Amino acid sequence: MIELAEVIRGLRDELERAIAAGDGEALRFEVGPIELEVSVVVEVAAQAGAKVRFWVVDVGVQGNASQAVTQRIKLVLAPQVGEHRTTPRVSGTAGDRER
Repeated sequence: MIELAEVIRGLRDELERAIAAGDGEALRFEVGPIELEVSVVVEVAAQAGAKVRFWVVDVGVQGNASQAVTQRIKLVLAPQVGEHRTTPRVSGTAGDRER
């Protein structure tokens, strides 16, 4: 299992690599809303002040996690870049992404 925050961080890294790989390409793709659906196990620690953690369950591990309660959640993420929060494109230079 992996924490939900790690899954989102990995997705962000992949999108950054795709933007960099598209640099200078004539064909451009605008990155629209991203729908991410995962199975999660919710963990709440017993000690005071503990936080809730969401663990993403791998398809192969889901059978082993059957003792825990798993839930499917769907996140819709709208990627934005730069201080003006523009929609990124999988192409162009860093300056183009911030316009």
